[in-house]
Order: sequence, then structure tokens, then C-alpha cells
Amino acid sequence: MTRWLEETGGTRGAEYEARFAALEEQGAAMHGEADFVSRLLPGGSVLDAGCGIGRITLELARRGYETVGVDNDRSMLDVARKHDLAWVDADLSTLDLGRTFDLVLCAGNVVVYLAPGTEAQVLERLAAHLAPGGLLVSGWRTDRMSKTEYDGLAAGAGLEQVARYSTWDGDPWRDDADWCVAVDRAR
Repeated sequence: MTRWLEETGGTRGAEYEARFAALEEQGAAMHGEADFVSRLLPGGSVLDAGCGIGRITLELARRGYETVGVDNDRSMLDVARKHDLAWVDADLSTLDLGRTFDLVLCAGNVVVYLAPGTEAQVLERLAAHLAPGGLLVSGWRTDRMSKTEYDGLAAGAGLEQVARYSTWDGDPWRDDADWCVAVDRAR
């Protein structure tokens, strides 16, 4: 069982939907992750791995990307499925969609909420879904996983490091950063 499902019980979809709706009503910037993806890849296909309620998937689709959202929290997918896009209920450690993507996005602390001990397997499965030269973009809080630990997992999955940032705005990496956004390329 993933850390996410252990911590939440898989029941927070409606809560997340309300929380993000309130933030949007307050004028909060809602699309930093989609903006980041758009700077890296001006178009193409995106797998949103750990898509939650589909907030980023929906924004990327609105911008013209071909998107697929994957999550294993049914309460989150229940919210996402209110929108007519491709949504898949699956565990990332065994994911096999039978196709590749130009970019795989793993935002919102997905890598730190995986089932303990499956991190390497998940990165291998995500890398298997990348087209040659495709990008894996992951973002997480560094108090739950160090950049060095992630770098080892990415290298073990056969990925080539492209860049590390400290925010979704693309701020340069700092060793004291509390957030890491990693960009790696399939060979």
C-alpha cells in the first residue's frame, strides 16, 4: 500500500477539489507545474503519474497536450473523471500502458508517497513510458527525500540528468532548498 493511501485512507478527493477551488477563487497561481512543462515541451503527449484530482492534467489538455492521468486513489479519480479525458486507476509500481509519452510528470510529492521500497521500481516503470529523448519531471519536498537519493533512483532507472531546480518557477537548485524539481531524459 502506498504511503499516500495509508495516510489518507483514499478518501480526500472531494476535499482536494474544494481546497483547490478555494485557492483559485482567491486568485492563487494554480498552474506552475503546467507552466514548467510548457517551457520544456511546447506540445506533445504527457503522462501525469499520480494525477490526483487531475488539476495539472486538465490544464495541460486545455493547452493542447495529449494527456493521460494515472492514480491509485479512487476518490481522487472520481473527481478527475468529471472531465472527459483519459484516466487510469493503476499502481505506478506495475504501470504498463503499452505506449510511450514525450513527458512523464510526477508532481505534488508523488515520489515520497509511494509504497516503501518501490521507489526504484516506480522510476523504472515511468522511464519505460518515455519515448526516446522523453523527459521525466518530478517534484517533491526535500525533507522527505533528498535530491541525492532521487538522483540515484533516476540513474538506476537509466535516466540521464538534465537539470535540478528548487521551484516550479525554475529557480536554480540550492543545497538548502525545501523543494526539488528534477528533469531527467530517457536515453
